[in-house]
Amino acid sequence: MTTSFTSPLPEELDTLWERRMELTPDHTEAREVIVGAVDELDAGKARVAFVDDATDEVVVDERAKRAILLSFRVLAMQEAAVGDFQYHDRIPLKTRLDGVRVVPGAIARWGSYLAPGVVLMPSFTNFGAWVGSGTMVDTWATVGSCAQVGENVHLSGGAGVGGVLEPPQASPVVIEDGAFLGSRSMVVEGARVRTGAKLGAGTILTSSTRVFDAESGEELARGEAPAWSVCVTANRVKSFPGGDFGMPCLLVLKRLEAGQEHDKLALNELLREHGVNA
Repeated sequence: MTTSFTSPLPEELDTLWERRMELTPDHTEAREVIVGAVDELDAGKARVAFVDDATDEVVVDERAKRAILLSFRVLAMQEAAVGDFQYHDRIPLKTRLDGVRVVPGAIARWGSYLAPGVVLMPSFTNFGAWVGSGTMVDTWATVGSCAQVGENVHLSGGAGVGGVLEPPQASPVVIEDGAFLGSRSMVVEGARVRTGAKLGAGTILTSSTRVFDAESGEELARGEAPAWSVCVTANRVKSFPGGDFGMPCLLVLKRLEAGQEHDKLALNELLREHGVNA
C-alpha cells in the first residue's frame, strides 16, 4: 500500500486482524464491522486494488483483503437452495445486480462488485473481485478472488483470471480497460494485462512469465502484457544440464498506437497466421 493511500474502510479492521484467531460467529460487534466493510466492496464504494494514475502502480488496500479474510472467521455456515441445487457455505451469493445482465448459470459471490452494464454468461465471479462497466464474462470464464477487471473487457469462453487473498499485501491480477482474453487464456499470480492488450487463445501469463517483442527480440517487463498489443504464448529455448528445452514465454506480435482500436478481421488474420485463434 502506498503512503499516500488511505483506505475508506474503518481502522477497526486492523485491530480485528491482530486478534483474528480468537474471532467466531459469536462476536457480534466484530461481525457487524466486517460485514459492513464487505458490503462497501459489494457496492463498489471500496475495492481491493486499483491502478494509481500518478505512478502507474497497482495499489492494494490491505484492509479490504483483511475484511474478506476476517469474514470467514465471523460468518457461520448456512444452507441455501436454488431450485434443486443445494449449497452449504459461509459466503452468500451476490444480490446487488442493478444494471447487470446475469444469464442463468452465472454465479457471483457477495463482496464482488459488478458495475452496471456487465454481462455474466454462465461463469463464476469470486469474493472481492471488481468488474467494470461494459465487460463480458463469457461462458465458463472465472474471475478469481480480488481480481480487478476494467471496463469494456472481454473474457472469452473458459478464460481464467486468477485470485489472491493471502498474504494481504500481495497484488491481485489486474486486467485493464479494453483488454481481450482469448478462449482458455489464463492470467494468474498478480500478472497484469494493460489497457487494450489482446491475448490469443490459450495464452498463459503469470507474474514470472518472461515477455519478448517479436520484432526486436527485446525483453520487456515480466508478467505484463503491454498496452495496445497482441500477445500469444510462445517458447524460448533454454539450455539445462539435461539438454535444451522450450520454456514458455509471452510473445508480443504487434503493437498499436495508444487508443487505436484493433481491427477485428485483421486481428483474427494475424493470430491465424501464427497458428492461434482468438
